Amino acid sequence: MSTLPRLENAGMDAWLVRLFDSIDERNMGWITALVRGCEQAFGDELVDLVPSYTTVLVQYDPLRLGDDQARQKLQALLAGLTPDRDHADTPIKELPVWYHPSVGPDMARLERHTGLDAERLIRLHSEHEYRVFALGFAPGFAFMGTLPAELALPRLDTPRPRVPAGSVAIAGRQTSAYPRPSPGGWNLLGRTSATLFDPRSAGLSLLQVGDRVRFVPVDKATFERLGGDTSPMATR
Repeated sequence: MSTLPRLENAGMDAWLVRLFDSIDERNMGWITALVRGCEQAFGDELVDLVPSYTTVLVQYDPLRLGDDQARQKLQALLAGLTPDRDHADTPIKELPVWYHPSVGPDMARLERHTGLDAERLIRLHSEHEYRVFALGFAPGFAFMGTLPAELALPRLDTPRPRVPAGSVAIAGRQTSAYPRPSPGGWNLLGRTSATLFDPRSAGLSLLQVGDRVRFVPVDKATFERLGGDTSPMATR
């Protein structure tokens, strides 16, 4: 590990475990190992776990576990923590994507920013394997990285009031897909037909922290056959 772990108090019922100070795909083995360890060590006393790029927020039931007891459990876990090697062998989840200006209006902006044509940009985005570092912003919204440096593009100065569900987007060195219609300021490159969040399913979110993900380009006919929405983006 690049830095010593730090425990940061996050209120009367939570500790934030900071494992790293910088984002790196190699962090994931440590993050997933701590998540598994907390699930075992806290058992029914655990309320929630929120893993992220460099941290894990551990929320527990304060009526069943004191602040010092929770801290001691975490210190014991960290003393013997070793990286989870299994995460590297998890199956790749593929998201079919129709890359097209009508549903990916920021492709032209990316072309101007990079000097590369759309075909090259699509290849760069789709040939890379991503890791899900965190879930947030909206249910099922997976923050994935690390985006190839050539594709790094800042967020829009003014967010769109409505981004359609399934919109595949990039911002900085991250990529994601919007699970539901919502406001958003990420750059849109295309749209996926995958159902990213389903409240009726056991896992709710199709993508989970630690997952390996690849975007797979498909043509319009295939996209429609898979149930994708080809409605063009509304003008701003």
